[in-house]
Amino acid sequence: MKSATRRDVLRAAVAGATMYSTAGYAQSSWPAKPVNLVVPFPAGGGTDAFARPLAAQFAKATGKTLVIDNRGGAGGTVGASFAAKGAPDGYTLFMGAVHHAIAPSMYPKLDYDIEKDFVPLFLLANVPQVVVVNPKNVPVNNFQQFMDYVKRNPAKLNYGSAGAGTSHHLAGELFKQQTNTFITHIPYRGAGPALQDLIGGQVDMMFDGLGSSAAHIKGGRVKALMVSGTKRNAAFPDVPCAAEVGLPDYTVTTWYGLWAPKGTPADLQARIVEEVRKLGTADELKTIWANNGAEYGGLSQQQFAAMVSSEVKRWSAVVKASGAKLD
Repeated sequence: MKSATRRDVLRAAVAGATMYSTAGYAQSSWPAKPVNLVVPFPAGGGTDAFARPLAAQFAKATGKTLVIDNRGGAGGTVGASFAAKGAPDGYTLFMGAVHHAIAPSMYPKLDYDIEKDFVPLFLLANVPQVVVVNPKNVPVNNFQQFMDYVKRNPAKLNYGSAGAGTSHHLAGELFKQQTNTFITHIPYRGAGPALQDLIGGQVDMMFDGLGSSAAHIKGGRVKALMVSGTKRNAAFPDVPCAAEVGLPDYTVTTWYGLWAPKGTPADLQARIVEEVRKLGTADELKTIWANNGAEYGGLSQQQFAAMVSSEVKRWSAVVKASGAKLD
């Protein structure tokens, strides 16, 4: 009996050691297969503008594919809901944005919680918001002319957004509140479709993240009138900032971050963070970020989590003050 018990103990110890060794090997060898990156907006928007270069560098660095899984709808909440239910094994990641800190105040019946159902991994980019217009629809050369035009034509202009409850929407509502103007909101299923209609003249303007508008500004398809905040953007030094044009409190930043489903092991989280941090040092990625007017993240996981929590509270106050509602 004692001998059998001893054998059982030894077997259990060997099995436990093998399981621990296998788990450790699986995590240290990540990625061993393609990784699914859920992007909760259609192609062509700001999230996509940062996800695809990241995926290209990921493939070069690891030899594995970072599969972009575009799942748009409901201001980015459809994709977030899908990602929240993914297996916590490192092979489903979620690329969310500031929109997901706004969503809890705009969508009262979400079936996920951005702070409780996800593990924050990495802040990928910070990008100022930019006011862009279709130059044919809005015949102005600068911000002051734009303000004169808006006030001479009340309720004439409309603005496209990536969807109700996104930063594009709230940036527009905040602008209207601070300038005492009225511009009609037209929600889309992502910044990409909204931008295409802006370029085509179906909408007049956008309060867009600079990352998705940058190429179109440089190509002359849209005209940039102002970037939010208190300083000009290095990628567009000729575009004035909000403080310069008399809006010192108009600060709206679009940020993009990486999450994993809740339950992802801590050592696997660390492995993913390590890999993503290395990608940010690639010259190609640095150049793309700079051309998009973006700053690379670099916060610790704890700092990123604290930032998200702070943004949820901040945007809740903005939503309440503006009276913004789902269209």
